[in-house]
Amino acid sequence: MPGCDGHSHDHEHAEPDDTNAALGASLRPQIDLAGVQCLNESRPNAGRDILKFYEDRRSATPSLTSQEDPDEDPELLLIVPFSEAVGMKSLSVLSHAGSTAESTTAAPRTLRVYVNRPNLDLDTVRDLEPTATLNLVPPEHQWSDEHAGGTIDYPLRPAGRFQNVTEIALYFCDNNLMPEGCGGSNDMDDTDEDRLPTEITYVGFKGKGTNTKRQAVKAVYETQGMKKDHQVPGSEYYGRAGL
Repeated sequence: MPGCDGHSHDHEHAEPDDTNAALGASLRPQIDLAGVQCLNESRPNAGRDILKFYEDRRSATPSLTSQEDPDEDPELLLIVPFSEAVGMKSLSVLSHAGSTAESTTAAPRTLRVYVNRPNLDLDTVRDLEPTATLNLVPPEHQWSDEHAGGTIDYPLRPAGRFQNVTEIALYFCDNNLMPEGCGGSNDMDDTDEDRLPTEITYVGFKGKGTNTKRQAVKAVYETQGMKKDHQVPGSEYYGRAGL
């Protein structure tokens, strides 16, 4: 894809007035905003605040920032329920955080996605096999002049895993200013580097509603999931790549 040198190509660029049916329509009307939760946020309801209307997606405020603690990983777990089951085609994540040593916050780097997994917490997701893993593009690409006004949409694959979604959990396990391989179940205890908070300014979803009301689900999780129990054909490729 032109203009995408130097990072994963598993994303699409949506124009400011994009009506491409392949990307789907905004799912914000289907979000149960009252039920949104975010763990490790620095301000109450910050996770809910970044589920903005599409026309407000490029605004720098309000933003979601992880708690500021130089000795802890700057992880965030955003849990988004829907008022009806949806078929989800793509998601978008934007951040105004910089990527230099002088920055006070950093953009997220890796996103682990969990579908219809209620009652998750940070201890659980660190070792739980995700539905998909997305490598997010760096901030300098998000805000380049070439793509000004649009968004970067990450297709959700395999598509069969994102049908009849009643709740999605987004685990941002690291950011662009952390050493490679840190975050999630791999902590930074062996490094002397401080952790800058992760900052996100927009999260959006595209797809289609089903008009099927969600139902409560009870779940019990393995302490540590076995890979053979969670593998999906083709996931080897999409697990490496990323409204």
